[in-house]
Amino acid sequence: MQQKINWIDNLRGIACLMVVMIHTTTWYITNPHTVTAFSWDFSNVLNSASRVSVPLFFMISGYLFFGERSAQQRHFLRIASCLLFYSAIALLYIWLFTPISTGLALRYILVKPVFYHLWFFFAIMVIYLLSPLIQVKKVSAVTILGLMVLLGVVANPNTVPQTVGNMRWLPVNLYINGDTFYYVLYGLIGRAVGMIETQRKGVSGLAGGLFVICVISIALGTHQQLEINKNFAETFYVYCGPLVFIAAISLLVVAKNCLNQRPLPGLTFISRYSLGIYGFHALIIHYLRTHNIELTHWPVLDILWIFGATLAGSLLLAVGLGKLDRKKLVS
Repeated sequence: MQQKINWIDNLRGIACLMVVMIHTTTWYITNPHTVTAFSWDFSNVLNSASRVSVPLFFMISGYLFFGERSAQQRHFLRIASCLLFYSAIALLYIWLFTPISTGLALRYILVKPVFYHLWFFFAIMVIYLLSPLIQVKKVSAVTILGLMVLLGVVANPNTVPQTVGNMRWLPVNLYINGDTFYYVLYGLIGRAVGMIETQRKGVSGLAGGLFVICVISIALGTHQQLEINKNFAETFYVYCGPLVFIAAISLLVVAKNCLNQRPLPGLTFISRYSLGIYGFHALIIHYLRTHNIELTHWPVLDILWIFGATLAGSLLLAVGLGKLDRKKLVS
Protein backbone atom coordinates (compact mmCIF):
# COMPACT_ATOMS: atom_id res chain seq x y z
CA MET A 1 0.00 0.00 0.00
CA GLN A 2 2.89 2.37 0.76
CA GLN A 3 4.28 1.83 -2.73
CA LYS A 4 0.89 2.60 -4.22
CA ILE A 5 0.66 5.78 -2.16
CA ASN A 6 4.12 6.78 -3.37
CA TRP A 7 3.31 6.55 -7.05
CA ILE A 8 -0.04 8.24 -6.57
CA ASP A 9 1.58 11.17 -4.76
CA ASN A 10 4.36 11.48 -7.34
CA LEU A 11 1.88 11.31 -10.21
CA ARG A 12 -0.39 13.92 -8.60
CA GLY A 13 2.60 16.26 -8.39
CA ILE A 14 3.36 15.72 -12.09
CA ALA A 15 -0.28 16.32 -13.04
CA CYS A 16 -0.31 19.56 -11.03
CA LEU A 17 2.77 20.85 -12.85
CA MET A 18 1.18 19.95 -16.17
CA VAL A 19 -1.97 21.94 -15.38
CA VAL A 20 0.15 25.03 -14.71
CA MET A 21 2.00 24.45 -18.00
CA ILE A 22 -1.25 24.17 -19.97
CA HIS A 23 -2.43 27.57 -18.79
CA THR A 24 1.06 29.08 -19.09
CA THR A 25 1.19 28.30 -22.82
CA THR A 26 -2.47 28.96 -23.63
CA TRP A 27 -1.85 32.60 -24.63
CA TYR A 28 0.56 31.52 -27.37
CA ILE A 29 -1.67 28.70 -28.57
CA THR A 30 -4.76 30.89 -28.90
CA ASN A 31 -2.96 33.79 -30.60
CA PRO A 32 -1.33 32.15 -33.64
CA HIS A 33 -1.51 35.34 -35.73
CA THR A 34 0.23 37.40 -33.04
CA VAL A 35 3.16 35.17 -32.10
CA THR A 36 5.99 33.75 -34.19
CA ALA A 37 5.81 30.28 -35.72
CA PHE A 38 8.55 29.06 -33.39
CA SER A 39 6.84 30.30 -30.23
CA TRP A 40 3.54 28.74 -31.32
CA ASP A 41 5.16 25.37 -32.15
CA PHE A 42 7.17 25.39 -28.92
CA SER A 43 4.05 26.12 -26.87
CA ASN A 44 2.07 23.54 -28.83
CA VAL A 45 4.54 20.78 -27.91
CA LEU A 46 4.51 21.73 -24.21
CA ASN A 47 0.73 21.99 -24.17
CA SER A 48 0.31 18.70 -26.04
CA ALA A 49 2.55 16.91 -23.54
CA SER A 50 0.50 18.33 -20.65
CA ARG A 51 -2.99 17.48 -21.90
CA VAL A 52 -3.03 14.32 -19.79
CA SER A 53 -3.03 16.32 -16.54
CA VAL A 54 -6.78 16.48 -15.90
CA PRO A 55 -7.38 12.84 -16.97
CA LEU A 56 -4.67 11.84 -14.50
CA PHE A 57 -6.54 13.57 -11.69
CA PHE A 58 -9.70 11.65 -12.60
CA MET A 59 -7.77 8.36 -12.72
CA ILE A 60 -6.17 9.04 -9.35
CA SER A 61 -9.59 9.76 -7.82
CA GLY A 62 -10.98 6.62 -9.42
CA TYR A 63 -8.12 4.54 -8.06
CA LEU A 64 -8.75 5.87 -4.56
CA PHE A 65 -12.57 5.76 -4.52
CA PHE A 66 -13.69 3.06 -6.98
CA GLY A 67 -12.43 0.21 -4.81
CA GLU A 68 -13.18 -1.02 -1.30
CA ARG A 69 -13.22 2.58 -0.09
CA SER A 70 -15.69 5.14 -1.41
CA ALA A 71 -15.98 8.89 -0.89
CA GLN A 72 -17.18 9.75 2.60
CA GLN A 73 -19.03 12.73 4.01
CA ARG A 74 -15.76 14.54 4.70
CA HIS A 75 -14.76 14.24 1.04
CA PHE A 76 -18.04 15.81 -0.11
CA LEU A 77 -17.64 18.55 2.49
CA ARG A 78 -14.13 19.23 1.25
CA ILE A 79 -15.02 19.46 -2.44
CA ALA A 80 -18.01 21.72 -1.67
CA SER A 81 -15.82 23.91 0.54
CA CYS A 82 -13.22 24.15 -2.22
CA LEU A 83 -15.80 25.15 -4.80
CA LEU A 84 -17.22 27.86 -2.54
CA PHE A 85 -13.86 29.13 -1.30
CA TYR A 86 -12.04 29.35 -4.64
CA SER A 87 -15.15 30.79 -6.29
CA ALA A 88 -15.16 33.51 -3.63
CA ILE A 89 -11.46 34.17 -4.23
CA ALA A 90 -12.09 34.33 -7.98
CA LEU A 91 -15.01 36.74 -7.50
CA LEU A 92 -12.81 38.98 -5.36
CA TYR A 93 -10.12 38.88 -8.05
CA ILE A 94 -12.65 39.67 -10.80
CA TRP A 95 -14.03 42.60 -8.80
CA LEU A 96 -10.60 44.09 -8.04
CA PHE A 97 -8.60 43.41 -11.19
CA THR A 98 -10.88 42.79 -14.20
CA PRO A 99 -13.74 44.51 -16.05
CA ILE A 100 -15.78 41.28 -15.86
CA SER A 101 -19.22 41.62 -14.23
CA THR A 102 -19.25 40.00 -10.78
CA GLY A 103 -23.04 40.11 -10.81
CA LEU A 104 -23.17 38.03 -13.97
CA ALA A 105 -20.67 35.56 -12.53
CA LEU A 106 -22.76 35.22 -9.37
CA ARG A 107 -25.99 34.76 -11.34
CA TYR A 108 -24.64 31.62 -13.04
CA ILE A 109 -22.49 30.33 -10.18
CA LEU A 110 -24.34 26.99 -10.00
CA VAL A 111 -24.40 26.56 -13.79
CA LYS A 112 -20.82 27.37 -14.77
CA PRO A 113 -17.64 28.16 -12.85
CA VAL A 114 -16.85 31.70 -11.75
CA PHE A 115 -13.37 31.35 -13.28
CA TYR A 116 -12.60 28.91 -16.08
CA HIS A 117 -10.37 26.47 -14.17
CA LEU A 118 -12.93 25.85 -11.42
CA TRP A 119 -14.97 23.58 -13.72
CA PHE A 120 -12.92 20.68 -12.37
CA PHE A 121 -14.59 20.87 -8.95
CA PHE A 122 -17.99 20.39 -10.61
CA ALA A 123 -16.75 17.45 -12.68
CA ILE A 124 -14.90 15.59 -9.90
CA MET A 125 -18.08 15.69 -7.83
CA VAL A 126 -19.53 13.08 -10.19
CA ILE A 127 -16.72 10.65 -9.30
CA TYR A 128 -17.45 11.17 -5.61
CA LEU A 129 -21.22 10.76 -6.04
CA LEU A 130 -20.85 7.49 -7.96
CA SER A 131 -18.15 6.01 -5.74
CA PRO A 132 -20.54 4.30 -3.25
CA LEU A 133 -22.09 2.40 -6.19
CA ILE A 134 -18.89 1.33 -7.93
CA GLN A 135 -16.28 -1.26 -7.00
CA VAL A 136 -14.09 -2.13 -9.95
CA LYS A 137 -13.28 -5.80 -10.43
CA LYS A 138 -9.76 -6.99 -11.09
CA VAL A 139 -9.54 -7.60 -14.83
CA SER A 140 -6.80 -8.64 -17.22
CA ALA A 141 -4.56 -6.27 -19.14
CA VAL A 142 -6.15 -7.57 -22.35
CA THR A 143 -9.57 -6.42 -21.16
CA ILE A 144 -8.23 -2.96 -20.38
CA LEU A 145 -6.54 -2.76 -23.78
CA GLY A 146 -9.80 -3.80 -25.44
CA LEU A 147 -11.70 -1.05 -23.62
CA MET A 148 -9.03 1.46 -24.61
CA VAL A 149 -9.40 0.58 -28.27
CA LEU A 150 -13.20 0.27 -28.33
CA LEU A 151 -14.29 3.09 -26.02
CA GLY A 152 -11.21 5.27 -26.34
CA VAL A 153 -10.90 5.22 -30.13
CA VAL A 154 -13.46 3.22 -32.13
CA ALA A 155 -16.60 4.52 -30.40
CA ASN A 156 -15.17 7.78 -29.09
CA PRO A 157 -17.33 10.65 -30.42
CA ASN A 158 -14.21 12.86 -30.28
CA THR A 159 -12.40 10.66 -32.81
CA VAL A 160 -11.80 12.57 -36.04
CA PRO A 161 -14.36 11.12 -38.53
CA GLN A 162 -12.93 8.64 -41.04
CA THR A 163 -14.68 7.96 -44.33
CA VAL A 164 -14.35 5.68 -47.35
CA GLY A 165 -16.17 7.26 -50.25
CA ASN A 166 -19.54 8.33 -48.91
CA MET A 167 -19.47 5.90 -45.98
CA ARG A 168 -18.24 6.99 -42.57
CA TRP A 169 -16.70 4.12 -40.62
CA LEU A 170 -15.27 5.92 -37.58
CA PRO A 171 -16.29 6.68 -34.94
CA VAL A 172 -18.80 3.87 -34.43
CA ASN A 173 -21.97 5.14 -32.76
CA LEU A 174 -22.50 3.48 -29.37
CA TYR A 175 -24.57 6.45 -28.21
CA ILE A 176 -21.80 7.81 -26.02
CA ASN A 177 -22.53 11.49 -25.43
CA GLY A 178 -20.91 14.03 -23.19
CA ASP A 179 -17.51 14.30 -21.53
CA THR A 180 -18.80 13.04 -18.18
CA PHE A 181 -18.86 9.48 -19.51
CA TYR A 182 -15.13 9.71 -20.13
CA TYR A 183 -14.40 11.34 -16.78
CA VAL A 184 -16.02 8.36 -15.09
CA LEU A 185 -14.26 5.98 -17.51
CA TYR A 186 -10.93 7.54 -16.56
CA GLY A 187 -11.75 6.79 -12.94
CA LEU A 188 -12.70 3.18 -13.75
CA ILE A 189 -9.52 2.56 -15.75
CA GLY A 190 -7.41 4.29 -13.12
CA ARG A 191 -8.64 1.76 -10.56
CA ALA A 192 -8.35 -1.18 -12.97
CA VAL A 193 -4.78 -0.36 -14.01
CA GLY A 194 -3.82 0.27 -10.41
CA MET A 195 -4.83 -3.27 -9.44
CA ILE A 196 -3.14 -5.26 -12.21
CA GLU A 197 0.49 -6.35 -12.46
CA THR A 198 2.28 -3.98 -14.82
CA GLN A 199 5.87 -4.65 -13.82
CA ARG A 200 6.55 -7.08 -16.64
CA LYS A 201 9.62 -6.66 -18.80
CA GLY A 202 9.22 -4.06 -21.52
CA VAL A 203 5.87 -2.70 -20.31
CA SER A 204 7.28 0.61 -19.03
CA GLY A 205 9.23 1.20 -22.23
CA LEU A 206 6.21 0.38 -24.36
CA ALA A 207 3.94 2.66 -22.33
CA GLY A 208 6.52 5.46 -22.40
CA GLY A 209 6.94 5.12 -26.15
CA LEU A 210 3.17 5.16 -26.65
CA PHE A 211 2.94 8.33 -24.57
CA VAL A 212 5.59 10.05 -26.72
CA ILE A 213 3.88 8.95 -29.94
CA CYS A 214 0.55 10.31 -28.71
CA VAL A 215 2.11 13.64 -27.69
CA ILE A 216 3.77 14.02 -31.10
CA SER A 217 0.48 13.11 -32.82
CA ILE A 218 -1.46 15.66 -30.73
CA ALA A 219 1.05 18.39 -31.57
CA LEU A 220 1.15 17.53 -35.30
CA GLY A 221 -2.62 17.19 -35.52
CA THR A 222 -3.13 20.57 -33.83
CA HIS A 223 -0.60 22.17 -36.19
CA GLN A 224 -2.38 20.66 -39.18
CA GLN A 225 -5.74 22.00 -37.95
CA LEU A 226 -4.15 25.44 -37.61
CA GLU A 227 -3.13 25.34 -41.26
CA ILE A 228 -6.55 24.10 -42.38
CA ASN A 229 -8.66 26.50 -40.29
CA LYS A 230 -6.17 29.40 -40.33
CA ASN A 231 -6.78 29.56 -36.60
CA PHE A 232 -6.36 27.45 -33.48
CA ALA A 233 -8.71 24.49 -33.09
CA GLU A 234 -8.78 22.26 -30.01
CA THR A 235 -9.75 19.14 -31.98
CA PHE A 236 -6.79 17.13 -30.65
CA TYR A 237 -6.57 18.95 -27.31
CA VAL A 238 -9.86 17.81 -25.76
CA TYR A 239 -9.36 15.78 -22.58
CA CYS A 240 -11.64 13.02 -23.85
CA GLY A 241 -10.05 12.70 -27.29
CA PRO A 242 -8.52 9.33 -28.30
CA LEU A 243 -4.88 10.49 -28.30
CA VAL A 244 -5.15 12.16 -24.89
CA PHE A 245 -7.03 9.10 -23.61
CA ILE A 246 -4.24 6.70 -24.65
CA ALA A 247 -1.48 9.07 -23.53
CA ALA A 248 -3.00 9.46 -20.04
CA ILE A 249 -3.30 5.72 -19.46
CA SER A 250 0.23 5.17 -20.79
CA LEU A 251 1.69 7.75 -18.41
CA LEU A 252 -0.26 6.20 -15.53
CA VAL A 253 1.42 2.86 -16.25
CA VAL A 254 4.86 4.49 -16.45
CA ALA A 255 4.33 6.26 -13.12
CA LYS A 256 3.03 3.11 -11.45
CA ASN A 257 6.07 1.13 -12.59
CA CYS A 258 8.81 3.74 -12.21
CA LEU A 259 7.70 6.07 -9.40
CA ASN A 260 6.54 3.56 -6.80
CA GLN A 261 9.73 2.96 -4.85
CA ARG A 262 9.85 6.10 -2.75
CA PRO A 263 8.30 9.56 -2.57
CA LEU A 264 10.23 12.10 -4.64
CA PRO A 265 10.62 15.18 -2.36
CA GLY A 266 9.81 17.86 -4.95
CA LEU A 267 6.82 16.04 -6.42
CA THR A 268 5.35 15.01 -3.08
CA PHE A 269 5.68 18.56 -1.78
CA ILE A 270 3.77 19.87 -4.80
CA SER A 271 1.30 17.00 -4.45
CA ARG A 272 0.63 17.93 -0.84
CA TYR A 273 -0.37 21.46 -1.88
CA SER A 274 -1.80 20.59 -5.30
CA LEU A 275 -5.33 21.64 -4.33
CA GLY A 276 -4.22 25.15 -3.39
CA ILE A 277 -1.93 25.41 -6.41
CA TYR A 278 -4.84 24.46 -8.67
CA GLY A 279 -7.15 26.96 -6.99
CA PHE A 280 -4.77 29.93 -7.22
CA HIS A 281 -2.64 29.37 -10.33
CA ALA A 282 -5.10 30.54 -13.01
CA LEU A 283 -5.65 33.86 -11.24
CA ILE A 284 -1.90 34.51 -11.08
CA ILE A 285 -1.40 33.68 -14.76
CA HIS A 286 -4.33 35.91 -15.71
CA TYR A 287 -2.90 38.80 -13.67
CA LEU A 288 0.58 38.44 -15.18
CA ARG A 289 -0.79 38.26 -18.73
CA THR A 290 -3.32 41.10 -18.42
CA HIS A 291 -0.93 43.47 -16.62
CA ASN A 292 1.93 42.95 -19.08
CA ILE A 293 4.22 41.37 -16.50
CA GLU A 294 5.58 39.08 -19.16
CA LEU A 295 8.41 38.62 -21.66
CA THR A 296 6.58 37.75 -24.85
CA HIS A 297 9.43 39.04 -27.05
CA TRP A 298 11.46 36.08 -25.73
CA PRO A 299 8.95 33.20 -25.79
CA VAL A 300 11.09 30.54 -24.10
CA LEU A 301 12.07 32.90 -21.28
CA ASP A 302 8.48 34.11 -21.02
CA ILE A 303 7.12 30.59 -20.61
CA LEU A 304 9.78 29.82 -18.00
CA TRP A 305 9.00 33.09 -16.20
CA ILE A 306 5.21 32.72 -16.21
CA PHE A 307 5.42 29.04 -15.24
CA GLY A 308 7.98 29.65 -12.47
CA ALA A 309 6.31 32.75 -11.05
CA THR A 310 2.90 31.11 -11.12
CA LEU A 311 4.10 27.92 -9.48
CA ALA A 312 6.04 29.82 -6.80
CA GLY A 313 3.19 32.25 -6.12
CA SER A 314 0.45 29.64 -5.98
CA LEU A 315 2.63 27.35 -3.87
CA LEU A 316 3.32 30.14 -1.35
CA LEU A 317 -0.38 30.93 -1.16
CA ALA A 318 -1.21 27.23 -0.79
CA VAL A 319 1.33 26.79 2.03
CA GLY A 320 0.03 29.89 3.81
CA LEU A 321 -3.55 28.72 3.40
CA GLY A 322 -2.58 25.31 4.77
CA LYS A 323 -1.35 26.90 7.98
CA LEU A 324 -4.67 28.69 8.46
CA ASP A 325 -6.87 25.83 7.32
CA ARG A 326 -6.21 23.38 10.15
CA LYS A 327 -9.08 21.07 9.10
CA LYS A 328 -7.77 20.85 5.51
CA LEU A 329 -11.09 21.79 3.99
CA VAL A 330 -9.65 23.89 1.16
CA SER A 331 -5.93 23.16 1.25
